[in-house]
Amino acid sequence: MNQSEQASLLLKRQLQDLAKQPVDGFSAGLVDDDDLFKWEVLVIGPPDTFYEGGYFKANLNFPKEYPQKPPKMKFISDIWHPNIGKDGDVCISILHDPGEDKWGYERPSERWLPIHTVETILISVISMLADPNDESPANVDAAKDWRSDYHGAFKANVKRCVRKSQDLI
Repeated sequence: MNQSEQASLLLKRQLQDLAKQPVDGFSAGLVDDDDLFKWEVLVIGPPDTFYEGGYFKANLNFPKEYPQKPPKMKFISDIWHPNIGKDGDVCISILHDPGEDKWGYERPSERWLPIHTVETILISVISMLADPNDESPANVDAAKDWRSDYHGAFKANVKRCVRKSQDLI
């Protein structure tokens, strides 16, 4: 069995596990039933955060080398967050390629490990929504708002995204 077939089997099992035992905070499924490597997810804004009440759509695209290599995650919905680029790309340590960080910012144990699953990825993203890393922002403007105007501009931008996400559901 080649690596792509192994990845397909693993993704199929993770999809079945999530169907049998859903996890609070998100739902996940395939974009197309014939392609196990492209998932769509709906992340529910975590309670007690400015994101509460939001329904944020994203895609998870898995490489054929999964689980040796991480998927890429991209929000389709507008979302204002220091660790989510304006283009929707999610920048979180566990989605960075395994091994040493050439910038020396992350330890290898913080980066992608083959033990991660769709569930652990999405739980980490939900946690990131509640507790961003503003020292390494993908969206510099959101990080600036987070640091200097949390209850003003940051909250207003997040609430705008929450309202917009509710209109799309």
